[in-house]
Amino acid sequence: MKIAIPVDDKSLNSAVSQSFGRAPYFFFYDTETEESDFLDNGAVASQGGAGIKAAQAIVDNGAKALLAPRCGGNAEEVLRRSEVVIYQSLPGTIKENLDAFAAQRLVLLSDFHPGLHGHEK
Repeated sequence: MKIAIPVDDKSLNSAVSQSFGRAPYFFFYDTETEESDFLDNGAVASQGGAGIKAAQAIVDNGAKALLAPRCGGNAEEVLRRSEVVIYQSLPGTIKENLDAFAAQRLVLLSDFHPGLHGHEK
């Protein structure tokens, strides 16, 4: 299964980004092959619709699970239509969240906000 995580840096020690749509990068990890890579988030500078564009990037890169602290309703709709399961990430690093996912300690994200529209800071 391919997992996506919004992250602040291109490093395995990176923290999970507090923003999904405007995270600087996405980390992808394949649980079967153990291959990983980073993707620059092209939606980070979008005037609007960053969450939708970010969600489409997750889908286009073949992820079936997203680990994120929060997510907007429009992005959630794009992800659900493509059968991407959304888990609430833990505060911490990529590795800590991958370990929590593998141990089935993450819960499904259930609270989706209407969109922050550039006001998340």
